[in-house]
Amino acid sequence: MWPIQDFDALLFDCDGTLADTMPAHFRAWRAVTQPHGITFDEERFYGMGGRPTRDILATLSAEAGVLVDIDRAADDKEARFLAQIDGVLPIRHVVDVIRRCRGVIPMAVVTGGYRDVCRRILDRLGITDAFTTIVASEDTSTHKPDPEPFLEAARRLGARPDRCVVWEDSSLGIEAARRAGMHWVDVRSFHTPAR
Repeated sequence: MWPIQDFDALLFDCDGTLADTMPAHFRAWRAVTQPHGITFDEERFYGMGGRPTRDILATLSAEAGVLVDIDRAADDKEARFLAQIDGVLPIRHVVDVIRRCRGVIPMAVVTGGYRDVCRRILDRLGITDAFTTIVASEDTSTHKPDPEPFLEAARRLGARPDRCVVWEDSSLGIEAARRAGMHWVDVRSFHTPAR
């Protein structure tokens, strides 16, 4: 374990890092994409982890050559996910770190998801008050793998990027942390999502 005194802040992705939400998100995605004839398999789903819903929908619909009402489909996808939120479980090791570090070091959530959905997940886990700020998809003009979301979180916390540790479960998120000049922990090294 790294010495906490060497760092200014901890930054956590939400889905797949704090909470084992990815299977529920995948089921919601399949329910939204299949009626449009869009193929969205599990490998591709995980490869796009960290990107905002509307961006994913725009990419998938363009690739499939189908017209999709992006706003309506995004709302439908999020509603289908939220209908499953009572079954969402914490990723225990990560949540234990948050509970130990609460009040000791500033922490933020940096998510490609929507703020209101993120808050619902944090409320479900009972850790909302552990975080000073949430940087969500609506807060930045670019998204992971761009470093802007992590740099915005560091700015809000008054932390130097090179003294931040990012906890992530996606290659796009880890690339964003790398580009931001931050340290990172790959949650996939100790957690496999439920299926």
